[in-house]
Amino acid sequence: MNKNVSKVFIAADHRGVGLKLYLIEMLAAAGYNVVNLGVDDPNTSADYPDVAATLADAMENDEKSRGIIICGTGAGIMIAANRYRHIRASRCERPDQARDDRFHDDTNVLALAADDIDIEMAFLCVQAFLESPFDAVERRIRRVEKIS
Repeated sequence: MNKNVSKVFIAADHRGVGLKLYLIEMLAAAGYNVVNLGVDDPNTSADYPDVAATLADAMENDEKSRGIIICGTGAGIMIAANRYRHIRASRCERPDQARDDRFHDDTNVLALAADDIDIEMAFLCVQAFLESPFDAVERRIRRVEKIS
């Protein structure tokens, strides 16, 4: 568990509910402070831009928090989340992607594709995302500042 992460906010549209509930269970067991922002019913349609907005609002004043967002493809919810200046979201399918995105780009939100990733691989991506540091050298800080 990364003690530098204050909270893990997690949200999903209706297509990502099952994966979200699994990840909540696994993260809580690992000792993370997990905040479930919904949606919790796979039978009630939810628009991924609204889910991304809920997560962005929750993370706005907590720089030590991280977020996980899930929709069917992972792409729509990632695009919606990246509309907010304080969010740097990336869609990952492998742990090395999550690690590299944290290291190089200081991503603070992980987007997952519920339709395309199995739950074990998703958890490995989440672990890499939460445990990986940002390489805060001058050139990387400069680049992140240009997008934030």
